[in-house]
Amino acid sequence: MRCFTISTLTFLVLWLSVSVASADVTDWLLSRIKLPSGFEITYFSDDVPNARSLTLGDSGTVFVGNRSGDTVYALVDGNGDGVAEHRYVIAEYLDTPNGIAFYKGALYVAEHHRIIRFNDIEKHLAKPPKPEVIYDDLPQKRHHGWRYLAAGPDGWLYLSIGAPCNICNEQKPFATICRLRPDGSGFEVYAEGVRNSIGLAWHPESRIMWFTDNGRDWLGDDVPPDELNRAEKKGLHYGYPFIHGKDIVDPKFGKSMPERKFTPPALELDAHVAALGLRFYTGSMFPPEYQNRLFIAQHGSWNRTVPSGYRVMMITVEQGRVTDKSVFAEGWLSGILKWGRPVDLLVMPDGSMLLSDDLKGAVYRISYQPIK
Repeated sequence: MRCFTISTLTFLVLWLSVSVASADVTDWLLSRIKLPSGFEITYFSDDVPNARSLTLGDSGTVFVGNRSGDTVYALVDGNGDGVAEHRYVIAEYLDTPNGIAFYKGALYVAEHHRIIRFNDIEKHLAKPPKPEVIYDDLPQKRHHGWRYLAAGPDGWLYLSIGAPCNICNEQKPFATICRLRPDGSGFEVYAEGVRNSIGLAWHPESRIMWFTDNGRDWLGDDVPPDELNRAEKKGLHYGYPFIHGKDIVDPKFGKSMPERKFTPPALELDAHVAALGLRFYTGSMFPPEYQNRLFIAQHGSWNRTVPSGYRVMMITVEQGRVTDKSVFAEGWLSGILKWGRPVDLLVMPDGSMLLSDDLKGAVYRISYQPIK
């Protein structure tokens, strides 16, 4: 018989007591989020079903991808008050359009099986153009079949292709991060041995790529760790399915480990937290010490005995090494009850930071105002 903690029961009672009024629920839930002093979280939009990946247009449009649905949205804050007044549907009836990237005026969308492009999109939000297919040969297996897409500082599009299983040894391009040119040419594997990455970011100074990776399941509640990885060049192998974290040999595939060098994670994260989107802070709103800090959205565990994750972590990177980590935002989980699941992050032109939540169907805005 499962035992409920006092905090869980308190959460449940309070939830039931305010559920009669949705506005009260919204305000109360946001008040549960814990942030450092001076920071505030509000809704940029509370009506974005299954809000997943985020990318920013040149004119400030926030595009939102979708995993369990079929739609790509655009959010516009026309008067600059930190709230999106307009929500546009850019495309619907797509196949798992989780991955999105904006590059040179065009919106790129990675579906399960292909990548499409909407040209000059910010001038046509109300009536989007018909998309152009730039690549249509992505692998068809559904397990971990939602893609993450990002435009790198080198002008390439980077795309994650997860392993089609919990643990297996499939041929490339499974369990890799690939890249291709914006016209769809030059498709190649950039990093391998990556089980399932749903977050890519580049350090603003070194331009080196960092990415999250979700560890395998069913080795226990506390192993193996999720990973934060660093890819300073093409061709590195990060161990999957042979080794997990820095030194956990897989009980099935460790016996057939190839004789090659594996790149260990830059940081071992807690097991099963489902580390997804990440972003280096490059804005001017947060205090100076936050500059170039790395923020990681932890979506939260789905099969751990005691749930973990459901928060945003903050990582300090100095000279290419992780030197510190701490919890930046938490409160989407109380005991075993969860009301939100962080997914992706985005730094806005005004220096605020957006955070998507696919369970709540919302995009939050995190801002800072010095306490006087």
